[in-house]
Amino acid sequence: MTIYPAIDLKGGRVVRLHQGRADAETVYGKDPASAARDWVGQGAEWLHVVDLDGAFSGEPRNWDCVRAILAAVKIPVQLGGGLRTRQQIAEALAMGVSRCVVGTKACEPSFVKTLVTAFGGKVAVGIDARDGFVAVKGWVEKTTLPAVEFAQQISDLGVRTIIFTDIATDGALTGPNFKAVSAVCAAVKCDIIASGGVSNADDVRRLRELNRLNLTGVIVGKALYDGRVRLPEIL
Repeated sequence: MTIYPAIDLKGGRVVRLHQGRADAETVYGKDPASAARDWVGQGAEWLHVVDLDGAFSGEPRNWDCVRAILAAVKIPVQLGGGLRTRQQIAEALAMGVSRCVVGTKACEPSFVKTLVTAFGGKVAVGIDARDGFVAVKGWVEKTTLPAVEFAQQISDLGVRTIIFTDIATDGALTGPNFKAVSAVCAAVKCDIIASGGVSNADDVRRLRELNRLNLTGVIVGKALYDGRVRLPEIL
């Protein structure tokens, strides 16, 4: 299972939000490239980067920071936040991003199918769930679409990777929603990357013990930045 240190970008800074709320941020640094180098130095094999301004506005806003991260490290970078057109995704891949994460726009099946045809496994879908239902537009709007049902639809379209985030646990350091993660894994055959709630090394161990072969990764953010867990002990 791959561990993805998270680098969330807002106004050019490295931040973490509590439950996705823009007004509940903690700033961890003003140099995203330095943060990237630090995680690589600790053994990271992938990075998960999110343009939070892009997620809220609907278009990329922190690509200078993304370019700086790509220039600073040699490991693959996964990018999400505000990617809502095929052109934006093509541009991100062209500048060196290894995998793009589509969220809000993924609610349009025809768009997802177009991306799968054009980019294959270089595009993942982010499913952000609030109370079991898909949330969109930077997690602000909750839909009536059940997250598990959406995961099945996306998997049937040929998406190879789903990033599943339980919003209530994100940045809360209360532990992942193990039941929800397991349910999504059971519902699909594509790879699942879990996100939200990891507070210590035991949480990562419990995710591994779910024994879901398609649970291939976990994104860890606040717990790493707050020193509650060290990256080498969970790799």
